[in-house]
Amino acid sequence: MKKILIWVGALLLLMIAAVFIYLQYVLPNVGNAPELTVDITPQRVQHGAYLANHVTVCMDCHSTRNWKKYTGPITPGTEGKGGEYFGEELGFPGKFYSKNITPANLSTWTDGEIYRVITTGVDKNGHAIFPVMPYPYYGNMDKEDVLDIIAYIRSLHPIQNVIPPRSIQFPMNLILNTIPQKAVPMAKPKPSDTIAYGNYLVSIAACMECHTMQEKGNLIKDMAFAGGRLFKMPNGNVYSANITPDKETGIGNWTRESFIARFKTYSDTANLETMTDKKINTIMPWSMYGGMDTNDLSAIYAYLKTLKPLKNKVQHFEIITMK
Repeated sequence: MKKILIWVGALLLLMIAAVFIYLQYVLPNVGNAPELTVDITPQRVQHGAYLANHVTVCMDCHSTRNWKKYTGPITPGTEGKGGEYFGEELGFPGKFYSKNITPANLSTWTDGEIYRVITTGVDKNGHAIFPVMPYPYYGNMDKEDVLDIIAYIRSLHPIQNVIPPRSIQFPMNLILNTIPQKAVPMAKPKPSDTIAYGNYLVSIAACMECHTMQEKGNLIKDMAFAGGRLFKMPNGNVYSANITPDKETGIGNWTRESFIARFKTYSDTANLETMTDKKINTIMPWSMYGGMDTNDLSAIYAYLKTLKPLKNKVQHFEIITMK
């Protein structure tokens, strides 16, 4: 009996070791960075700037946000410098910092390595990054749009900014390598195909990621877009809005014009409200999305109106009084 227990114990140890080796040294398995070179044309840079600032909002996390103003607009001159903090007190499983994506840091990266990290979440050294950056959605982006973003990133002013190393809590340090998947790019629909084009924009903007409740770190797919996801802020909690076409708790009664106006209200950062400790800021970068083209916002509205209406009344702000 004792020998059997020893063999069983040894077998279990071997299985645990095998799983550990697989998670740490085999994964992530997304393939090598592609061999590609991006032509840095004015057209690519211009369109990449539009996407990175107003649709995929890469610059939202990779710049310094001024949280003293409503919506946390980008502080001019910090574009791409990185260093934004996402830690335990904000609900994350560790301490994470956005990377410096200016040429000061990415000059040693190939265009293919940048393409891979955007679309799969695996950096030039083969390490998985934590999905604060919604790369599972970027992996569906049309290849040409990704190339445009790379062209724009390459055009940024170099900013020297050393980023602190991350720290990851157990068991996320083991789970993290299972998250990156191979990119599955979709062809961007023509804007004339309004609903399909709106679906594409909603996907690469990762709207579902923020506007869907989570359970144990996973999205509750049956409540997609119904809001209610918690975001911890320094002085309280923010819950994302229900953007399904439910007429009582969602955007079912919104007109196309009111939907677009909601975004455009915050496009002028000079007129944003100054925040106080008695008010909770929003995690939603309205001032960035406010720069989106009106036709693109219209397409997003058209797509959202095709979703299944889900009743979910959300209390958007919850102030926590410090004792």
